[in-house]
Amino acid sequence: MKPVLSLLGSCILLMLGACTVTGTGRGELAGAVPEPVRFGWVSSDGGMSGTMTATMAERSFAGRFFQITQQTRAESLTPLWRHWHHGWQDWPDGSSPWPYPFPAVQFITHYSGRVLATLDAADGQYMRCRFHLVLPARGMLGGGQGQCQLQDGRLIPAVFEAN
Repeated sequence: MKPVLSLLGSCILLMLGACTVTGTGRGELAGAVPEPVRFGWVSSDGGMSGTMTATMAERSFAGRFFQITQQTRAESLTPLWRHWHHGWQDWPDGSSPWPYPFPAVQFITHYSGRVLATLDAADGQYMRCRFHLVLPARGMLGGGQGQCQLQDGRLIPAVFEAN
């Protein structure tokens, strides 16, 4: 009986571990000498939300990312607006990754295939990111592309490969 319980316990742990997915991306901060940026993400819900990191030569950023889906509650996105105008209506190219005005509490019914993130560095610097997914049903696992903006306005185009 003991070997069966041990095998069952191992199978359960294996199934629980299978829920955590990871991925990487790459970008480049434009400048006189372009600076490479490495991205990484970890999710326990199949790539729909989780934590993201962005690593540059002298600074690392980390924070939460969210894919906007029909199940997303507006108030769950409140951490994204922390350093920026609500809804990021001030994106530099005039477009907004969040073109939906909404009150603080309501359900969002539009499925956009978009991922939004706000990342902070230990020294108080921060950035915001927006990505368009290639295969939205697969979350970040399906890959995507977009850009991040540092608080000084500089942009980092980024690409995430499909896993």
